[in-house]
Amino acid sequence: MRRHRTKLGLLMSALCLAACDEAPDETAGPGVADRLPEGAEAISLLGEPLYPSPASADVAARQARDIEVARGDYDADPDDADAIIWLGRRVGYTGAFRDAIGIFSEGIEKHPDDARMYRHRGHRWISVREFDRAIEDLSHAADLVRGEPDEVEPDGQPNARGIPTSTLQSNIHYHLALARYLQGDFEGALPSYEDYGAVTTNPDQLVAISHWWYMALRRLGRDAEAAAVLEPVTADLDVIENSSYHRLLLMYRGELEADDLWDPESGDPAGVAVAYGVATWHLYNGREAQAAEMYGRILEGSGWAGFGYIASEAEIARLAGRGETPP
Repeated sequence: MRRHRTKLGLLMSALCLAACDEAPDETAGPGVADRLPEGAEAISLLGEPLYPSPASADVAARQARDIEVARGDYDADPDDADAIIWLGRRVGYTGAFRDAIGIFSEGIEKHPDDARMYRHRGHRWISVREFDRAIEDLSHAADLVRGEPDEVEPDGQPNARGIPTSTLQSNIHYHLALARYLQGDFEGALPSYEDYGAVTTNPDQLVAISHWWYMALRRLGRDAEAAAVLEPVTADLDVIENSSYHRLLLMYRGELEADDLWDPESGDPAGVAVAYGVATWHLYNGREAQAAEMYGRILEGSGWAGFGYIASEAEIARLAGRGETPP
């Protein structure tokens, strides 16, 4: 297993990028796949190659079975849009993001007006830190679904109740806003948060978008608007799967303690998202040094495809880009 860099190493990498005047986003430009070391899926925003994390034996076996089924459906009808999407999703769940991108690209060639293809490829462009490409795909997906009725998006990994909580349009707007947020374009992310809010129909959707929406507004200094985002969030919401975002929002409301939520060693993507939320709460409340140290702690863990992990990379890269030395 490849070892992760220490916090110090990650921070020094960020500072090196800044000293060389190389913007982090340049690692995400066209042709990056051709420059990857063998076996790597992406280059981090700090210039580090990223390799797939090995799954446990049980998880790997389940993923292999799922891919076998998806491959069988695809082989039976290679032009079927659903078969292409499920094959791409199943492959992507293993961490083979470049292969998944290739499958969705094939789907776009065969079904150029199917917004789902752009939605899923856009998600995987985010995973590999190619945010401009993600924005291009997700913006096109948003154009394709504008004025159309929304549809439930089936879960690849169903929740405990077996009830899907997201839709095609909510996922398009969520990931489009996220890509812009990760680039530091908090203002540009706001219209997508508003578009998401317009299609929100359940508590899981509400807390998922409210978390990122609130943070973007706080980063812009629009505190009164951020407070308004928190108003519909109460402790008794019937949240099925996005309990991590729910807890963060209750913390923002002052109903939970930040220290009780902070767990940078969680290998679970939801736990990493919570850790990022806590660190960023310190950032926009004026405790930048503490936030920078917390981001470094997050990056000592695994799960580099998680949104909280990617966002922590982006924060450290931004700090380095301003010429500031995190502790």
